[in-house]
Amino acid sequence: MSEHAGEPAAAAAPEADAAVHVIAIDGPAGAGKSTIARALAARLGLEYLDTGAMYRAVTYAAMRRGIVDDDAAVAGLAHEVTLEVGEHGVLVDGIDATVEVRSAEVTRSVSRVAANSAVRSELVERQRAWARRRGGGVIEGRDIGSVVFPDAELKLYLTASPRVRAERRVAEAGGDVDEIEAAIAARDDYDSSRSDSPLVQADGSRVLDTTGLSIEAVLAAIERLLEPDVDLDVDRGVGAT
Repeated sequence: MSEHAGEPAAAAAPEADAAVHVIAIDGPAGAGKSTIARALAARLGLEYLDTGAMYRAVTYAAMRRGIVDDDAAVAGLAHEVTLEVGEHGVLVDGIDATVEVRSAEVTRSVSRVAANSAVRSELVERQRAWARRRGGGVIEGRDIGSVVFPDAELKLYLTASPRVRAERRVAEAGGDVDEIEAAIAARDDYDSSRSDSPLVQADGSRVLDTTGLSIEAVLAAIERLLEPDVDLDVDRGVGAT
């Protein structure tokens, strides 16, 4: 397996993550997590991991096998599938699925796969192993600060109005804004109400509302939070509208 994110990893003791320096970026769909996390990692000279792509990759693999509606089979698949998620794209069992994991078909099924506790447990261990190998990085998802790395050096929660998030998705991939806004609202409700690792603002996270903000403005706000004299233990919004 490559040095990206995907080989099945044995669970490590909690203290094994003590020396891992992570910037955790969580938030709902369309909030700008991937764009900001990738740009921040490049600016800081750190590696970047999109954990959402890992869940999409497992979903894609399950769809190829025709088992996406069989939770037990998907759980078994999550332990066996070979994933590579990195700047090069997404490989699933050696197949380039960079485009396919962003398809409408995968998007419709990924919430169910991501709610599978056995899948989450396996991918969380892979994410922790990825960070341990690198000593940390910028990691984005929906439960990074709350579950995967609750002791991250900086925990960010990015959000934006549902309409703005829908408009961003349309700009990226086309579609009807009203339909996508409704789908985003449904995804928010599903992700926030699932029993395992729901989408929440992690304790100690800093909330950044990206509505109306440029990428540069968001990055500047994050860089201010990384200054040594900034108290990162206080939970308050930054750039809220």
